Amino acid sequence: MTIVGICRPMRSPWDQPMDRCLRFFPCLIDPARRSAMCVKLVLVTVHLVYIGVLFLIDGDLIEKTKKEPVYVLDAMMTLTERNVLYRKTSEASSLPASGKNGSFVVAVEGSQAGKNISGNNTPTWSKLVADLYPMGTTIRTWTCSYCNVEQPPRSKHCHDCDKCVLQFDHHCVWLGNCIGQGNHCRFWWYLCEETALCLWTGILYISYLKDHIKSSCYLILTNQTTYELVRRRRIPYLRGIPERVHPFSKGVSRNVYNFCCGSSSVYNMERLPTPQETEEKSRPYTCLDVVTCRCC
Repeated sequence: MTIVGICRPMRSPWDQPMDRCLRFFPCLIDPARRSAMCVKLVLVTVHLVYIGVLFLIDGDLIEKTKKEPVYVLDAMMTLTERNVLYRKTSEASSLPASGKNGSFVVAVEGSQAGKNISGNNTPTWSKLVADLYPMGTTIRTWTCSYCNVEQPPRSKHCHDCDKCVLQFDHHCVWLGNCIGQGNHCRFWWYLCEETALCLWTGILYISYLKDHIKSSCYLILTNQTTYELVRRRRIPYLRGIPERVHPFSKGVSRNVYNFCCGSSSVYNMERLPTPQETEEKSRPYTCLDVVTCRCC
């Protein structure tokens, strides 16, 4: 006597969790819907990962961008402090007279770049700024009338910050401070990352609307909500109404007008139609109804 056994296919470790998932979400039994759901889940995950990567790479990018630029007054005070420190160091030095004076490096560009000013003639702010302008330029043209300080080239007084800014670019109202020397590069990278994030978000929204624009318009034209469309059979006051009858519809034109131009400050309590009105709405359309704009 021969016993023939039934060979069962091997089940993967993912089969049991998948069965439980399908039990709670019957809509995922359809492979097409399950595939579309997975694609959307992947897109959302990639979106979240992209944002996370931005913050992991430079989490304090916004705080760095908000860093105040270099102000003219701060640069002037820094130069003055260096001059005082240089004089004290020079006076306290025990070196011979030939080595007391040393040198002081002034960070300027052009023909003045890396200029060493020897001796005790350390540069003052006025002399340094004057050397940056051509000969013959009067002092009134580069003195700020608000801060009363000499402005180097490319500087400008910001009326919002009430300070003169080196290499003034603009005052950003979103960050609440000026963009200039010291934070211009970070501001540029901040704009690049925000632009990339906006483009990626826009692509996701456009792809979603492209797939759901028909259903969205349909709801507006028939004066329905998503809940009423999906759960129509579970809503008690809609069970006895035929599927193709929309009890709250007032016509296509009036539905669109109320949705787009209706006043949000007026609370409208909509009543259920009477059996006679429901029967009238369920009546098939005829050519006369089209002429009389019954559907509108």
